[in-house]
Amino acid sequence: MLVQHIDVPLNNFPMFGISNDHGFLPADDPLGELPSQYAAWEEIAHALPKLIVAGRLRRAIEGLPILSAGALDSPLTLRRAMMLLSYLGHGYVWGEQQAALVIPKNIAVPWFHVSTQLGRPPVLSYASYALDNWARIDRKQPVAIDNLRILQNFLAGADEDWFILIHVDIEAKAAGAIRAIPTAVQAVTDKDPVTLTGALEDISASINQMIVILRRMPEYCDPYIYYHRVRPYIHGWKNNPAVPNGVIYDGVEFYHGKPMQFRGETGAQSGIIPAIDAVLGVAHERDELRTYLMEMRDYMPSGHRAFVEAVERQSAIRGFVSGAGADHKPLTEAYNSCLAGVEEFRSIHMEFAASYIFKQAQSAASNPSAVGTGGTPFMPYLKKHRDESAASKIGKG
Repeated sequence: MLVQHIDVPLNNFPMFGISNDHGFLPADDPLGELPSQYAAWEEIAHALPKLIVAGRLRRAIEGLPILSAGALDSPLTLRRAMMLLSYLGHGYVWGEQQAALVIPKNIAVPWFHVSTQLGRPPVLSYASYALDNWARIDRKQPVAIDNLRILQNFLAGADEDWFILIHVDIEAKAAGAIRAIPTAVQAVTDKDPVTLTGALEDISASINQMIVILRRMPEYCDPYIYYHRVRPYIHGWKNNPAVPNGVIYDGVEFYHGKPMQFRGETGAQSGIIPAIDAVLGVAHERDELRTYLMEMRDYMPSGHRAFVEAVERQSAIRGFVSGAGADHKPLTEAYNSCLAGVEEFRSIHMEFAASYIFKQAQSAASNPSAVGTGGTPFMPYLKKHRDESAASKIGKG
């Protein structure tokens, strides 16, 4: 859904593609299979792990018929098609020792058309990797890690599943924070410190639930396995030494045969932390990190991007807490508690980035240990991001 109206009320979640119960996860469970005319995509996607190991994926993809994306007429089918084509595309580029520099037209063309309708680039982004890549084991039970399975793999295995599912459950736990944002913003308009305090406490509680889930990452995702078996396939083709000029999308006339550079999948493409930063008024210095964070919004679902931008425009919470609400001690405490939670979340993320990536022995130029899947020097960025959260606390020396 492309949100174009800047005056959409923040609590009109459907217009932003947000679920009251699931946050940035889709309101309805992702589709498990496309209509029968797309069976060829489904068949190869289902066999992806076997085809990669056998070294036959590229041949299989090159033998695909060129299927029109025209019959994909609903958000659910478009999002599943985007997921399948993203996995096929990344499998094609990264599935053999030498990276492919050209994506064949039988997936490049429909991939471009689907991505255009969804408002983001034709590359594997967080939305396809996590938001649209899960199913509940028991549809009567909540979206939680002990009731989830993922729909699509590259190589398969517990480590890959767990890495993705941790992110899915974090998104589910963030729903409480997202629900509280419109209330918090409105409370400032109403000059109501009590309601604002309650909303900020809800945001803080949600962040703490996210932290609990993030800490579970090592339970089934081993750093060595992640680095060597999971991470290689989620890189993009921007700032990657294996494809320094990018990748050509054969048959996509819009690109005029030129190689394109798109960033790979990364949690920075989730709307959670940007939305929380926006509502709290966390300021990011105008430097390369800020430029990168703004670029990551191009990879979000368009509605999520619009929500973050709307919150940025409308939230005056930081000014209210430091000004008119300064005498309301519980309000300041609730505000700083949110920031402390974000700081802790980012600290854990940085610790995991060090052990899962930075400390691993690089074995291929396509999987650099000093550069993130988004194509950035991630350790300095993560530290700076964390420190900016800590510096935003009010009344703390």
